[in-house]
Amino acid sequence: MIENQSHKYKLSIITATYNAQDHLHSLIECLRNQEDKDFEWVIADGASTDGTLELLRSITDLNIKITSQKDFGIYDALNRGIQACNGEFYLVIGADDLLYPNGVKDYKDAIRDDVDVVTAKVEYDKKMVAVGSKPSWLVGQFAYVSGHSVGTIFRKSLHDKYGLYSRKLPIAADQLFILTIAKAGVNILKIDKTVGKFNLIGVSSVDLLGTLTEFYRCQIMTGENKLIQTLLLGLRLIKYITKL
Repeated sequence: MIENQSHKYKLSIITATYNAQDHLHSLIECLRNQEDKDFEWVIADGASTDGTLELLRSITDLNIKITSQKDFGIYDALNRGIQACNGEFYLVIGADDLLYPNGVKDYKDAIRDDVDVVTAKVEYDKKMVAVGSKPSWLVGQFAYVSGHSVGTIFRKSLHDKYGLYSRKLPIAADQLFILTIAKAGVNILKIDKTVGKFNLIGVSSVDLLGTLTEFYRCQIMTGENKLIQTLLLGLRLIKYITKL
């Protein structure tokens, strides 16, 4: 019998918060309802003033670690969370996202010694999103993962080699990191499981112009053809002009 190697590894869930009290209740409940409760929840808070910290500090039934200080946005907070977490793998989940009861279990069951990244299906705007068959020059990180938040766990030690999330890209630093490690050949495992729901109220969903331009920058920074990416950017700007 082959031993389930996932038991060798710890999983940390990292949430960046700032005045998120109104959004956290559903996330707290879904973490309490996990089939596998052996995980660490790391909060990287940006010095909230609305009761977020009081709510989180009242939790006694989850393995929770809270850090709170002023930061430079979500990726600065996530970097702090990565440095504070104890798991060999971590999952990013927003305060307004949801993890289904099977989420932690399915991720941990998939971990193996030779796996660096595990990506699963995610509910996104009432649709199930999995890794597609389109090339990275067209869809960026979605050629490799279903999404950064909720949909993918990462081996923490990848950051030792490839660096933390860039503070130069306030919207798409996750895109740059994922493209960098994918093109470097890390082992990405895709699993046929739906693990949670990603909600569309974050900066990347609201600031469409910023998202498109940072996507373009990431593509260029990771070696895609500049002419093709410039043409694609122009077509996307035309497509979404009424929403910009």
